[in-house]
Amino acid sequence: MAVQKPTGAPSTLVMKFGGTSVGTPEAMAQAVEIVRHNHLQWPRLVVVTSALSGTTDILLDCALRAARGDAQTLYPSESRLRESHYAMANQLVKDPARCAQVKQEVSHLITEFLNLCQAIAVLGEATPRALDAVAALGERMSVRLLASALDSSEVPAQFVETTQVIVTDGNFQNAHPNFEATRQRTRQILEPILSQGRVPVVTGFIAATSEGITTTLGRGGSDYTAGILGAVLPADDVWIYTDVDGVMSADPRSVPNAQTIVELTYREIAELAYFGAKVLHPKTIRPVIEAGVGLRICNTFNPDHPGTRLVADSAAQHNGEIKAVTAIRKQQLITIEGRGMLGVPGVAARTFAAVASTNTSVPLITQASSEQSICFAVPSGAANQVIAALEQAFATELSQRDIDSIWATDEVVIVTIVGAGMIHTPGIAGRVFSALGNQGVNVIAIAQGSSEVSISLVVDTADADAAVCALHELIVTENKL
Repeated sequence: MAVQKPTGAPSTLVMKFGGTSVGTPEAMAQAVEIVRHNHLQWPRLVVVTSALSGTTDILLDCALRAARGDAQTLYPSESRLRESHYAMANQLVKDPARCAQVKQEVSHLITEFLNLCQAIAVLGEATPRALDAVAALGERMSVRLLASALDSSEVPAQFVETTQVIVTDGNFQNAHPNFEATRQRTRQILEPILSQGRVPVVTGFIAATSEGITTTLGRGGSDYTAGILGAVLPADDVWIYTDVDGVMSADPRSVPNAQTIVELTYREIAELAYFGAKVLHPKTIRPVIEAGVGLRICNTFNPDHPGTRLVADSAAQHNGEIKAVTAIRKQQLITIEGRGMLGVPGVAARTFAAVASTNTSVPLITQASSEQSICFAVPSGAANQVIAALEQAFATELSQRDIDSIWATDEVVIVTIVGAGMIHTPGIAGRVFSALGNQGVNVIAIAQGSSEVSISLVVDTADADAAVCALHELIVTENKL
């Protein structure tokens, strides 16, 4: 998928700034200073930027309202977009002519937004393709602002829309990249800019089909953009800038003494990203691993902090320690049970085919060894739809009582502990359940992967914070030893 960096090639760094890192004039000024500092040390530097924080939500909300015939928020939202983006230009772009030009470009994009919403309102439908076109506008505006702000700080920069660079399939709202076509486009578009000593400032999150139709890589996909570009250039390092000091051992909103994890393996961060940690988009990791590119999570607002460095699994010490505790909230457990399921082949396949037909993701599965029940988690908003699909798929078995019931619990939380090699460390499970038992937390279900990286527990919503805090104390205790 990715090529190895030629021996002796100049050092290349890809930096990605999230929405909060460019969301205010002060934040974007800090991002500019970070780029300026690193541009002195890295001969080839690529910057990926998200939309200003909150912008994509405004754009998509207006589009969906327009599809329902509600245009009341459209023009107030237009005013908010102009105000926030113009304020950024006024404060950060020093040359009056350049500032006026950037504001005019932003104005054209906001007009495009209004036209798209009006077209959606006429059709009465917001298709995935239309939503991608609307969502892309946030990054298209921010990339112009950041490139101009860098130029004003004597960092030669040029904005690039990744619709010219990243080629994907037509799976709108969650497109898949064509890495070979993207590599060729990268050489054509980005390499000439880099060879001139300029900094390409590229849009995150968006791409295009081979026919040039705008797609997106899924919400949070700017991280993925950085990973893709890091792989195809290829870069030496990819640095993801956010608003926290790297990956935390738990959500600091639930656990006040959460701490930065200095080092994580790619498998550990993949588990954390999958099980609810919001620091890194899950798809970012694969292209970076396969290209052998370094990856670091940094804090825009505390740039001297080393953050979290991600390392290959082979480079880590698998000492079995617990690294982090995370939680996926607003889940429900669905159970299919019946004595007639015993020894009947194909029940699991039919179950998950029915779930797949509803486009629902399943984060956790557990099955009794007696084969008389299958239990799995789904987002709570999808539970009724999934149960209806299962009842249809097993209508015959339900009528014949081979399957007794298909039912869902009340809302639950999946709590996951992550640490490479911990499953083969004696006593981990005992310590986990002792910690939960001491806090009076009942475990509804448990699942552990063969990867030896994570153990997941399902608990009642009311017990979630107590469970996370109790398990995090195991990390604190280990660090004191």
